[in-house]
Amino acid sequence: MGQEQDAGEVIAEAVDLVKVYGSGEASVTALDGVSVSFRRARLTAIMGPSGSGKSTLMHCLAALDRPTSGRVVVDGTEVAGLKDKALTALRRDRLGFVFQAFNLVPTLTARENITLPIDIAGKALDRAWFDTVIGTLGLGDRLSHRPSQLSGGQQQRVACARALVSRPAIIFADEPTGNLDSRSSGEILTFLRRSVDEFGQSIVMVTHDPRAASHADRVLFLADGRLSGELLDPTADAVLDRMKGFEPAGEPADEPTDGERG
Repeated sequence: MGQEQDAGEVIAEAVDLVKVYGSGEASVTALDGVSVSFRRARLTAIMGPSGSGKSTLMHCLAALDRPTSGRVVVDGTEVAGLKDKALTALRRDRLGFVFQAFNLVPTLTARENITLPIDIAGKALDRAWFDTVIGTLGLGDRLSHRPSQLSGGQQQRVACARALVSRPAIIFADEPTGNLDSRSSGEILTFLRRSVDEFGQSIVMVTHDPRAASHADRVLFLADGRLSGELLDPTADAVLDRMKGFEPAGEPADEPTDGERG
């Protein structure tokens, strides 16, 4: 379970991953021996009820949180043994991030927000690739605007551009459509799908939304900190049916609690 069936290079992997918060009687096991691999140039969605461990899994894979035990390998690098400086370099140079809250710097323009990781790294901007990303996302007439002058959908497109412009090995997206209306959500999901199909990008996305998950090549389901199944080439209806099995009677599967964190 949790191992994709088709051939392809593994871009990220977790092996016997355990994450425990707290200690003694107050301890909570967020991940309980999870082993899973992710293939290059695939969009993988991670789903599960609140408290299932889905965001914890992504945060451990993305080197944003350290597991209690087990191994994480990202783009050929064993994450557990890295010191803080090396972890920072890994996140900056080889990982991209898209968050529900956009995480844009309010005093910077859209263009400055997009190029910020490259500027911090002291690298030269690949202008042709920048133009390709901006054109694909339709941001050409918004580059001089600050976040407060942009809609939520536009801000998330800026965040997607920022994640992609440095050509990361893998992008981690945590509820990327959680703060967006249905039209803006569709635009973001279409772009994420295109970035996989046209640019060969690898994406791992945590979501509660079956419609978002239907854009993925593969959906992993977590429950109580363990993998509980997967769907390949999912449809929204198939995802919704699977999610209904996790929900208490009378609670809709596609409406998370506020601030849900797996």
